[in-house]
Amino acid sequence: MKVFPRTALMLAVALSLAACNQAADDAAPDDAAPATAESAGTATEGMPAIEGLPSEKDRVSYMLGMDIARNLEPIKDEVDPEVVARAMGDVFAGNEPLMTEEQGRQVAQAFQTKMQQRQMEEARALAEKNKTEGDAFLADNAGKEGVQTTESGLQYQVVTQGEGETPDATDTVRVHYVGTLLDGSTFDSSRERGEPAEFRLDQVVPGWSEGVALMPVGSTYKFWIPPALGYGESGVPGAIPPNAVLSFEVELLDIVDQGDAAEEAAPASE
Repeated sequence: MKVFPRTALMLAVALSLAACNQAADDAAPDDAAPATAESAGTATEGMPAIEGLPSEKDRVSYMLGMDIARNLEPIKDEVDPEVVARAMGDVFAGNEPLMTEEQGRQVAQAFQTKMQQRQMEEARALAEKNKTEGDAFLADNAGKEGVQTTESGLQYQVVTQGEGETPDATDTVRVHYVGTLLDGSTFDSSRERGEPAEFRLDQVVPGWSEGVALMPVGSTYKFWIPPALGYGESGVPGAIPPNAVLSFEVELLDIVDQGDAAEEAAPASE
């Protein structure tokens, strides 16, 4: 079940304040003046006055409603706000709920299973769509001037050819790169972070390992990595869709550690 962080926090605060308010009520004189109508709609400490929400209770209630709605928005077509409000009203009023706790658990489990199945179906459909579009793109891209295709299916284009060494599979390299999807959206960029990345070539996806190993230091290449050489059918949730063709522009700045050379230089362990 999804957690509503601020809602939970507000409820915890409410319980704490309830205890404080009870102590204050016990200590207040009997003739304490009630709040006047003039105070409605005015700002309270740390809380602005808001048109249409005259009291603090109104503002807090509306804020909680916004939080709940935002968290439920991904499944808004499955939810009736009037029924949600009815359930809250019954609980607040102490009325007998229309479902038992056990029935609630059963409904939650069945609904979770339904949504998981829907997500899997949507993921499969998206993977098929991306594969069809990716295959068509790669077939067309392979015929463009300057684009070369390796035996594995990796496509690359030389933007700038350097004159330094080329790295081996166990070398650690320093690079600047920008990674995009076929729609042009950027999913990762060392340039946006303002700092080059360093990694061993045998610790990244195969398309990266193969592609960067073709580059002399000082080069900039553009790569198109098929799903089989990237993140495959699963993708990366929230970042890279399933069966996505990835496009990278990579500048090889340096080889910072030569893995094979370091291993050969190291003394044998006893």
